[in-house]
Amino acid sequence: MNPKVINQKSKYTQFIKSEAQRLGFISCGISKAGFLEEEAPRLEAWLKNNAHGQMGYMENHFDKRLNPTLLVDDSKSVISLLLNYYPQETQIADSYKISKYAYGQDYHFVIKEKLKELLFSIQENIGEVSGRAFVDSAPVLDKAWAAKSGLGWIGKNSNLLSKQVGSFFFIAELIVDLELEYDTAVTDHCGSCTKCIDACPTSAIIAPYVVDGSKCISYFTIELKDNIPQEMKGKFDDWAFGCDVCQDVCPWNRFSKPHNEPLFNPNPELLSLTKKDWEEITEETFRAVFKNSAVKRAKYDGLKRNIDFLK
Repeated sequence: MNPKVINQKSKYTQFIKSEAQRLGFISCGISKAGFLEEEAPRLEAWLKNNAHGQMGYMENHFDKRLNPTLLVDDSKSVISLLLNYYPQETQIADSYKISKYAYGQDYHFVIKEKLKELLFSIQENIGEVSGRAFVDSAPVLDKAWAAKSGLGWIGKNSNLLSKQVGSFFFIAELIVDLELEYDTAVTDHCGSCTKCIDACPTSAIIAPYVVDGSKCISYFTIELKDNIPQEMKGKFDDWAFGCDVCQDVCPWNRFSKPHNEPLFNPNPELLSLTKKDWEEITEETFRAVFKNSAVKRAKYDGLKRNIDFLK
């Protein structure tokens, strides 16, 4: 290849990675856009086993999930980015728990803004580049792309794990029609550890690296619109929205450091809510405490249903 072209690719890649850092992303890795060959049979088997429960949207756009070139015309590169959300402080002990990722403002909006700025910066400094931003609400296998881009490996709890920062981070992508330098995958460092499998309150990790989504506390407390099955009574370990157990017990998360994104800071009231406060929460308090939070996905009635189930 022409050395001039190689040099240009390298320059563009370095620029994108330093911009990502400036915007607060903790890691940035890049892969060549194309068909995810290894993921195809895995996704097919997972859907066939109904591991997605009522998450019907997981069956949609099967081809697009596996091939970003169908999402973005003429796409050449998938830029994967990680944004830390590990909190400085957590909820008091006598409380119903919500997932740490939902402490602050809804990450979809926070990250979308950063991705827009990154794309704008690429266009300003590199030239005419087309691309689209994705934050887990589109048919993109973000963990697979992040792993392919060397940002970590998929652990036994099916989360992306990093030796440097653990797993308390969001994953996002920018898919662009620009050729860049590509990163390589890292090796798996789970070893013989089974802490996440042993600790899962509902035995949702049915085998190493395989999670039955329809058994996960996050599924029951967020995605499931029907009543929570009675056989799950007493198994939720006080989780009212989401669940962090398989991350909390992961040895790699001893390297988690608090984020420095002000928008992810929780409403102080949230951290001090007792079980009694949760049980008596009014719609007005719900709206005030979770004003721009991802918890609004469960809606007031959904959160009440979860808390009643935990009582």
